[in-house]
Amino acid sequence: RRQERLQELKDELGDSILTAQLDVRNRAAIEEMIANLPAEWRAIDVLVNNAGIVDYNPINWVSAETFRRIMDVNVTGMFLCCKAALSGMLQKQSGAIVNVSSMWGRVGSSCEVAYSTSKAAVIGLTKALAKELGPSGIRVNAVAPGVIQTDMVKNVAPDVLEELRQETPLELLGTPKNVADAIWYLASPEAGFVTGTLLDVSGGFVM
Repeated sequence: RRQERLQELKDELGDSILTAQLDVRNRAAIEEMIANLPAEWRAIDVLVNNAGIVDYNPINWVSAETFRRIMDVNVTGMFLCCKAALSGMLQKQSGAIVNVSSMWGRVGSSCEVAYSTSKAAVIGLTKALAKELGPSGIRVNAVAPGVIQTDMVKNVAPDVLEELRQETPLELLGTPKNVADAIWYLASPEAGFVTGTLLDVSGGFVM
């Protein structure tokens, strides 16, 4: 998402990594990115759909445009990335897709109606695709993070974050690595008999 961070990864890892920056709402850009991959990388093994935006407002303050933008990034973008990646997976009859939902997609969050709706849709998309693609050897799962220390919560008041930490049974706020480890598991051969599941990564905030 940040060009400077992408360049840092390139400098660190060299030719073992390719980077691209694009808008997941842009179908042509996604398809072009995959078409420009080296031939040996074009049959994607694992797709992680992690793009997401949020809006913190009561519904009366949420415009139709804001609602549509959140749905387009959080859901339509995921749909488009799945479609673009599936060609190679279907040819190989194998692959893993991991979608990032949220605990608010399970239970809803006050003043986050658009975000909660989008993340609930991610769960539905995951389960439907798992049923559809299972016979082709493709697994589709999702993670449901809780309160994670990322840019998405940087504007949340410290006292509110502290209340959320105290409400979490493990009495911790999550880290990006906590979520990454769960994604790694679902994408790995160790989860070879796991599909259509939603793995909670909220420290027990939602059970």
